Amino acid sequence: MAASTGPSQPSFSRLRELTPDSDRIQELSDAGTDSEFEDIATVPQYELDNIAYFDRMRPIIVDDLKTETSEVQDETLNVILPFLEGNPNEFPLNEFGLPHLQRVKHARYLDDALGSYSEHYVALDAARPWVLYWSLQALTALGEGIGAFQTRVVNTFVPCQHPDGGYGGGHGQLPHLAPTYAAILSLAIAGGAAAYESINRRSLWHYLGRMKQPDGGFTMAPGGEEDIRGAYCAMVCLSLLNLPLELPADAPARSCGMTNFLDQLGDWISRCQNWEGGISATPGNEAHGAYAFCGLGCLSIMGPPKETLNRYLDVPRLIRWLSYRQCTPEGGYNGRTNKLVDGCYSHWVGSCWALVEAANGTGIWNRTALARYILSAAQAKTGGLIDKPGKRADAYHTCYNLAGLSAVQYNHVFDEDMKGSVGVGELAAPYHWWVAGLYEEGKIWVEEDMVDEIHPVFIMPYDAVSACRKYFEDKEGF
Repeated sequence: MAASTGPSQPSFSRLRELTPDSDRIQELSDAGTDSEFEDIATVPQYELDNIAYFDRMRPIIVDDLKTETSEVQDETLNVILPFLEGNPNEFPLNEFGLPHLQRVKHARYLDDALGSYSEHYVALDAARPWVLYWSLQALTALGEGIGAFQTRVVNTFVPCQHPDGGYGGGHGQLPHLAPTYAAILSLAIAGGAAAYESINRRSLWHYLGRMKQPDGGFTMAPGGEEDIRGAYCAMVCLSLLNLPLELPADAPARSCGMTNFLDQLGDWISRCQNWEGGISATPGNEAHGAYAFCGLGCLSIMGPPKETLNRYLDVPRLIRWLSYRQCTPEGGYNGRTNKLVDGCYSHWVGSCWALVEAANGTGIWNRTALARYILSAAQAKTGGLIDKPGKRADAYHTCYNLAGLSAVQYNHVFDEDMKGSVGVGELAAPYHWWVAGLYEEGKIWVEEDMVDEIHPVFIMPYDAVSACRKYFEDKEGF
């Protein structure tokens, strides 16, 4: 079917008023015409299918109690539904009646994000490594080459690297595990000997050793907060750069009897799973989607997910909590109980499912609904992707919406027996993933709407993951 544009579409809300019964819609569709509902006879089948879809997605139980939270939820839904039911952005539509992925617009937006910034953006200076990572990763997801940025990436991070190890947000800034993680991923995506050799692995190893805590977790910076982000960021760096698991001699945790970066880490993550079943930043706190991914990612680096997730987590309770994060009828995810849908959780929660499925074969998520939210409600008209309609595009939401779309479109498999040229030695589990084909059941996207494969643990291209690890596996010492 040839792509069409939005202005010719009838309003789904108006059609629902004409005939809100989805069975009646199907009956009219089968008949092809009906004098009582003349408008219906002119509506393409894909639009009738979309109406029926939203009829099925309506909440079965609606609480009559009005609270500030429920009123904000209703207001938000009223903003989102026109984008799910219609096409206010007037994007070209695919054969399922949904907006095509606006690849060219998004790539142009990301190219701009990698350009120069005015003085008005000084508040983002400490986030410089993140802006590079989000933009580079999003471009690769769109299938865009990033070779033109390779030298600039290296030149950006050399002055951000602290003499004592790790990376700060910019030149002269103190090191922190968040920008360190973003810097390492950016350099790995850029690839090549110049990028790899720019990393002072020995000083980074010592820096990570200073972050290791006596209870098994990691702080984000010297004297800073200890949370599960630190554990994930540390494991990513240790694994991608093939650093020794033995703690450096000057690591403070050695005074508590620890000798290894993994000492008590799994038990600490276990304590982060709270009464809801989700994972919190630290033991005893509220569960959050981003912390869930960090916890699952960390465990999936420590060993095979089937072993580590089932050993340290109550996986059935976790699955229950993750499945509750998918909003109805929006189809996207929220990050916490009683919160609003947000496009970034397309990754933070959506990407958890591949790891969970590798642990026990179960994934209770509606891939089609998530793809519908991303394509219909999370694409900005002028380029870039967003939290929800009415919000501005940014590199963060662009990266993680596209990562969520990739998680939807591909089936990832962990194979402990997989033989390859990479993934030997310590923390080798993440190099046993491969893509076992495309997800096909009930898909609502076409080839034009596909994004590239993204590694489910590192959230970067598979080939960049393998190339980085292999380079340092083949390298002797620091």
